[in-house]
Amino acid sequence: MSLKGIMEDSRFVQLSKQEKEAIDERINQYDFILQQVTDAIVLVKDDGTFVDVNEAACRLFRTSRDQLLQKNFHEYVYLVPEHIFHFQKQMLHKFGTYDDEIVIRLADGEIKHVQLFMRRHKKQPFDLYMIRDITSKKALERERTINETLFKDLFNRAGDSIVIFDGQGRFIDANPSFCASVNITKEELFKLSIQTFIPMEYHNLFDQLLVTLKRNGTVSSELPFILGDGMQKLFELTLTTNVHSGFFMAIMRNVTEKRNMEMNLQRSEERFRAIFEQAHEAILICDDFGNILRANPAASRTFELPLHDLVHANLMQFIDSKQDKVRHVLQQFFRDGEIRDELTFHMPNGEKKQLEFTSKKGAINGYHLTIFRNVSERRKMEKQLREQEQKFRSVFNHAMDGIVLIDDKHRIFDANPVACRIFALPKEQLIEKCMHTFIGSNDLNKFQKWLNNGAEEEEFTITDGEGKNKIVELSFKPSIIEHVGLMMVRDITEKKEMEEQLRKSDTLSVVGQLAAGIAHEIRNPMTALKGFIQLLQGSIGNDCEQYNMYFHVIMSELKRIESIITEFLVLAKPQAVHYERGDVAKIMQETVDLLSVQAMMHNIQIEATYDQVPRIYCEPKQLKQVFINILKNAMEVMPNGGTITVSVEHVGDHIRIAIRDEGSGIPKDKIKKLGEPFYTTKERGTGLGLMVSYKIIEEHDGRIDVESEVGVGTTFYITLPINNDMR
Repeated sequence: MSLKGIMEDSRFVQLSKQEKEAIDERINQYDFILQQVTDAIVLVKDDGTFVDVNEAACRLFRTSRDQLLQKNFHEYVYLVPEHIFHFQKQMLHKFGTYDDEIVIRLADGEIKHVQLFMRRHKKQPFDLYMIRDITSKKALERERTINETLFKDLFNRAGDSIVIFDGQGRFIDANPSFCASVNITKEELFKLSIQTFIPMEYHNLFDQLLVTLKRNGTVSSELPFILGDGMQKLFELTLTTNVHSGFFMAIMRNVTEKRNMEMNLQRSEERFRAIFEQAHEAILICDDFGNILRANPAASRTFELPLHDLVHANLMQFIDSKQDKVRHVLQQFFRDGEIRDELTFHMPNGEKKQLEFTSKKGAINGYHLTIFRNVSERRKMEKQLREQEQKFRSVFNHAMDGIVLIDDKHRIFDANPVACRIFALPKEQLIEKCMHTFIGSNDLNKFQKWLNNGAEEEEFTITDGEGKNKIVELSFKPSIIEHVGLMMVRDITEKKEMEEQLRKSDTLSVVGQLAAGIAHEIRNPMTALKGFIQLLQGSIGNDCEQYNMYFHVIMSELKRIESIITEFLVLAKPQAVHYERGDVAKIMQETVDLLSVQAMMHNIQIEATYDQVPRIYCEPKQLKQVFINILKNAMEVMPNGGTITVSVEHVGDHIRIAIRDEGSGIPKDKIKKLGEPFYTTKERGTGLGLMVSYKIIEEHDGRIDVESEVGVGTTFYITLPINNDMR
């Protein structure tokens, strides 16, 4: 190579070094600028891969440069909808530049608002992104928007009236509450001033408020306002200055009701003082320790102390704090905050008083209010009333007769045990029943008249709860107290039965005396008549057969009269009767055997069952006569035949004989008359057979009961005691 060529190469090398140094210096300057700018600058490929980043980008993404270069820009912008990001890329490719605001999400989950400046590099396969963090700016904008929204919402929704006005009082704005208060639309309000609604005599006061407002920036007061309907209301105002563009704002609240309530409260306090001083009940105001802070004159009289001494006393000195009830009352009061009870209080003069009290915790300015009432006399009266009630209840419950209390509608609302037994109902079922429900239908009219007339004792037939008929004697006292009547009920069913038995016994006695007196007087002429008729029949002989029928009739009737006289004699005072131990079942069996032939002749079957019964003292012939009388009666009431059932049973301390027929039966009203002299249900009967039977069984300390149903039959029950003293 020539020297010239070498020199040219040397010059070229020298120029290349200078240019390289200049380029390096330029690159260092650009790199310094790139690293010092506050906005994040990144170079990004089309697929989103980071090519290069500055320090601001590392701070924005909170990661190192090496780690950031390994990531993809799409990892941070996945919150941006895909179609939006695709649109941004299209705009960038089309125009070479595109600016927008997006949201990125960092690795730790924090969200940032950024402004993205996108620049397209025409010669290089990457784009330049300048990213500015506007999160704080967005927060301020959001806060300002929220504040403006809240102010508007508060302004429009506030219950208090809010108006904005200028220095002359002209309305700039007003919320709906103020428009509703004055009953004027906002459009009409803009033509008026705030002084329009203030009464003329208060204009000077309003001007003074404006002066103070301009000097101090705020002022409060109360002013009357005239509403659209002409009514005047009192408003509480709070005025502030420089709220918006130098205007003033007034917040107003209608305090008319509040002031009226305060006046009413003042009047209420005055009334409380009047009530407190004039009340008849003792009133005390105490603290937690029982110290009396205030008392009314009635309390001075109740606690037997002058008022000034009572106010300096302690409530606990009037009660025995060691008593369990006192401790319980205090615990309940401080637990529940109120109590109503009564205690015994010891007065300074030694007197004891029973005081009823009502206490309210913290009722008067945090102190406790207690109202006392002296109930000593009332408790004494209540004790006397309880004692009287106990006496009445004792007499009521232990009375020998039934007692019922009835109301104005004759309904029972109380009854003693005897009445419950008479009506055969427990007290719970007897209550609320009307007395008329127990009275027989035949006696209802009589019973109603008796109640209305208030007559004295009267007898009625009632049907008890078990369906049994009873004869009762009633006496009624209406209105012993208001709307309450007292009715005495006495069960005289047994008394009536005893009277009936006594009447029968008297009848038997009379008949017996008559039988003893006249039987022999009748029998003597009867003997003569029979003898002379027989002589007459013998003297006539067989010549007058036409008279034989007459003689037969006369003799049969004389025999009938003689049989009646014989039965009559049985009713007389019995002669010495020899009682001996006998077997009732055997006596009945002999009687059945005796009458079985006669029964078969009338197509009657006698079915008998006999238990093993103990032997008793009896007169066998008399018992056989009783069994014959009843069995013959049973056969006579069954002319068409049938079955007679006979049973002898051992029931408790008695022997029970039952004779049941299938006759026509006996009505209930005629059963009671069975056994009376000359009473019979048969066409040719005398009634003496049953009368004799009743008397014989009575003399054996037994009884005869009859049950019958018309159309079904009759049963005679003969009950004889096993342990009788008939020796």
